[in-house]
Amino acid sequence: MLTTAQNLIKKAGKSLGLKELEIESLLKVNKKIEFDIELENGRSLQAFRIQHNNNLGPYKGGTRFHSDIDESEVQALATLMSLKTALVNLPLGGGKGGVKVNPKTLSEEELEEISRKFVGGLVEDIGPYKDIPAPDVNTNSQIMDWMVDEFSKLTGDTTKASFTGKSLKNGGSQGRDAATGRGGVVSLREILLAMGKDTDEITYALHGFGNAASHFAEIAQDLHKNWTLVAASDSSGGPYDGSGLDAKDLIKHKAKNSLASYASSKIISNQDCIAADVDVLVIASMNSVIRSDNMKDVKAKIIIEIANGPIEEVALDYFDDNEILVIPDVLASSGGVIVSYLEWLQNINNESWSLDKVNEELDRFLVPAVQEAYEYYTQSYVSFKEATFALALNRILKKEK
Repeated sequence: MLTTAQNLIKKAGKSLGLKELEIESLLKVNKKIEFDIELENGRSLQAFRIQHNNNLGPYKGGTRFHSDIDESEVQALATLMSLKTALVNLPLGGGKGGVKVNPKTLSEEELEEISRKFVGGLVEDIGPYKDIPAPDVNTNSQIMDWMVDEFSKLTGDTTKASFTGKSLKNGGSQGRDAATGRGGVVSLREILLAMGKDTDEITYALHGFGNAASHFAEIAQDLHKNWTLVAASDSSGGPYDGSGLDAKDLIKHKAKNSLASYASSKIISNQDCIAADVDVLVIASMNSVIRSDNMKDVKAKIIIEIANGPIEEVALDYFDDNEILVIPDVLASSGGVIVSYLEWLQNINNESWSLDKVNEELDRFLVPAVQEAYEYYTQSYVSFKEATFALALNRILKKEK
């Protein structure tokens, strides 16, 4: 994923006519923080925080707990966050962090211990105006609540703006849980509108039925009656029904079961979901799920990246050559960081906004960003993803100058 992101930055930089030194400055990270978390049971865990670029404002980015996390992945995600915030005109930079652990093997007490010690290892490098972490894979509002409480104990900060993605009772924002999924719906809506397809009957498949995908499906079902969900999968596989799946019923089922046990429909594999005969493929799983070995299986004419870095570079080139439009992650998944910024803003100003106001503000940032990015893409000779990278890089460099 890091190689793909960096190669796209190089391509976009060259299309902008940037000098080699300028491109190199955009590839480098400002700071890498790595430390060990020593648990009371004697176990030692690797922890990371990488701060990529803060030209536009404080670093911002998620914290994931995952057994496969490494420095390369964290750097890639921090880099993508810098581009994401720039693209949607947020006064924030890009960062990312994580702990190398499988949280499913932990007790609640161990999870809290890790969360608090993670903050202890970073306390000098984070804060409301320095670096503002958020949830990511396998982290949630409870973990953010522990983290913000620990930061407050260590520093005396009372704003609760040191972390976002908190629970509502602890300074969180309305609409935060649904923000990434809602942002994906808004992005797809605006692209279909720009393509003159907004009234067309659209079929779509969801690969990776986690939090973002479930909200995408529910919001799409409520707001766009001409969009039909026909396939959905988690790691076990999932249902396919050409006449349409009910998002709310799938969410209810997923709360207690794997999607492969959804008995009322034909069950397909995870890879079959990628190859589903649909108009739009929504990738909301993990990075690098579409590669050289499965890219030619894709039948959709539009792919939307809700996950970060789900398509490898060779596949991106293949899709561009074959006129398959990829709505890039730095745009399509930006709803989460937009509402994270709105949460931070509410905390700093000691305010609490309604859900309607949060959703209005999300649209205010995202809609013009999608429109501008698509217009730039149609007037350029590069892929949509490269076009969004070029726009973002230009904003970061202009601020630097």
